[in-house]
Amino acid sequence: MWDVEIRGMASAHAIIGASIFMATVMPAVLVEKFSVYGTHMVWLYSVAGSVAVVNIAVFWLLGVSPPTKKNTLSHKLSKLFRSGLYFLLSCLFFHTVVVLYGAPLIDAALETFSLAVLLSTFTTLRCLCILGPNVQAWIRVFSRDGAMSVWDTSLQITTGCSVVGAWLGAFPIPLDWDRPWQVWPISCSLGATIGFLTGLLAAPLWIRWHRKQLTYKLK
Repeated sequence: MWDVEIRGMASAHAIIGASIFMATVMPAVLVEKFSVYGTHMVWLYSVAGSVAVVNIAVFWLLGVSPPTKKNTLSHKLSKLFRSGLYFLLSCLFFHTVVVLYGAPLIDAALETFSLAVLLSTFTTLRCLCILGPNVQAWIRVFSRDGAMSVWDTSLQITTGCSVVGAWLGAFPIPLDWDRPWQVWPISCSLGATIGFLTGLLAAPLWIRWHRKQLTYKLK
């Protein structure tokens, strides 16, 4: 059972990781003079959109989301509305945190909010796909020993890696190297993306390595 769960996770993560590669390659074909640095906002939203669509599709096909007791249209619409609201609130939360950490408040507000959208896609969207719009479940997963499945553990790892990656990406910005990737928020969004990819790779490996110590029940 462990091997099946881990292989399924590794396959899902490989598909999601490949979506980032495709989101980088496709604009280079379709957009004139495209580059990750020169047209960074195009790349950022291409990655965010691609990861969002693939995440939703993959987790829906795998049936990872918790089952719902109600299957009515009104319940589905309510769940969709709450998911969209939570994602928007997550974007505002990350935007506020990034500004408090020193990002430009007005001069680069669009760039800052775009970084917040990317971080929300790497973190909150996965919470919505795996746990649904259930704040209590989110709190449980990110509390100590709160994971109840391999997917919960995966969520902890990818979320942590994404946030830490964005944080580490901010360190080169004030240095006087005069490099194109030091323009706000390029290094932070690249750091978040690299962190997210690292989490996708590390999660199944970490779970497989520590499977004897993990005692939660599998879904």
